[in-house]
Amino acid sequence: MDSPKKALRGAGGYDGRVVVDAGANATLAINAATSHRLFNERGGAEAALAAVEVTKSALALARSAEVANLDRAEELLRETERLLRHAQNLETIGALAGGIAHDFNNHLSVILSYGELLLEELKPDEPMRADVAEICKAGQDAAELARQVIVFSRQHVSELEVLDLNDVLTSVGKMLQRIIGADVALVSVPARPLGMVRVDRGSMEQVILNLVVNARDAMPTGGMLTMETANVRLDEDFVADHRGMRTGLHVMLAVTDTGIGMDRETQARTLDPIFTAKEKGTALGLATAFGLVQESGGSIGVHSEPGKGTTIKVYLPQVDASLDEFRSLPPATNLHGSETILLVENEEQVRAVARTILRKKGYHVIEARNVGEALMHSDQHPGAIDLLLTEVVMPQMSGPMLARKLAMRRPHMKVLCMSGYTDDSSVRHGVREARLACLQKPVTPESLTIKVREVLDTPRRSSE
Repeated sequence: MDSPKKALRGAGGYDGRVVVDAGANATLAINAATSHRLFNERGGAEAALAAVEVTKSALALARSAEVANLDRAEELLRETERLLRHAQNLETIGALAGGIAHDFNNHLSVILSYGELLLEELKPDEPMRADVAEICKAGQDAAELARQVIVFSRQHVSELEVLDLNDVLTSVGKMLQRIIGADVALVSVPARPLGMVRVDRGSMEQVILNLVVNARDAMPTGGMLTMETANVRLDEDFVADHRGMRTGLHVMLAVTDTGIGMDRETQARTLDPIFTAKEKGTALGLATAFGLVQESGGSIGVHSEPGKGTTIKVYLPQVDASLDEFRSLPPATNLHGSETILLVENEEQVRAVARTILRKKGYHVIEARNVGEALMHSDQHPGAIDLLLTEVVMPQMSGPMLARKLAMRRPHMKVLCMSGYTDDSSVRHGVREARLACLQKPVTPESLTIKVREVLDTPRRSSE
């Protein structure tokens, strides 16, 4: 008579081990070991029956583990779907923000330009001069607010520049106070002098916003939020204990709240895009900030204790240079000219104020309300057209497409695009691809005349 062990082997059910799905936990291994021990100790039918019972128990646990794994997979799928819906909502909001920014910047172009033109005409001692100056200041504040809305709607295209992180904190200070509310005290502790970093300003503003929003949410009944900058040197011991960091001089930005804090398990998952400790929210704040910081060669550290608040530290590599070395060359002092400019702008008020500004500086301006008029004026004008000044987004044809069409007829004509939309729209309509000069609205007399003179005075590339 075959032994129970041999019989089970022949039936394909036993070879001294219990084989289960890889998703089962360590309990299955214990049951398998128990089954094997029973064969060795008892033998015969009793051992066979005991082994069968142990095997049934192990398979039941395996099925239970499979169900648990399936439930976890379904939970992750639901969370991923929620994040996808949220991302789609953000995309919709971003598109809406782009449209609003376009209209807002066009209105601001008119307000700021006529305000500055009035200031030029008013003498220093005239009573109305201070009032007009206040109008211009309010317009400039509104323009900065519109720019920040564009950045935070994630419709922004990165452009690295060397800057002082303290300046970035100052520029977003007013917006941060509105975001955190009256029950949270905002304290700034800037280091001076602070090392320079090479980052995208818009991305850093978004990082700061995300960290501040997270800190605010951790203080539902109010508290204190401290923003600190410092020059630090990261050594090998520090880098070994902190993933993704590099040795050397860094600028540190620390955002500290007095909120509810986090335990170690929660801290370990704070940079996971599908994890959130919030009952409500996007679950993308820290993960997004971490991604943006990594793009600049930096990293993020998290320290927190339950009931004692949280500190998020951003580390950015210092640039071995002074800020002055990276500033743009000073603009031309003589902003007048006599060249011919074809101005293409479908917004009547913006077109009118741009025409007024340019003519006051001596330029000959040919106006066009749309692409059709621009093509007609180009065909009918007998002389040279030195510059095409065009809106990027227009009905029928974009500004860059118009430039390419006119270049076939006027190859020596230079091009300057204007845009009240987001930087993203400039990319989609080919401004960056064609390497065209672009002036971001709102337009002011200073910004327009400086950019026009800059483009006209820049030598053409040999490939053009």
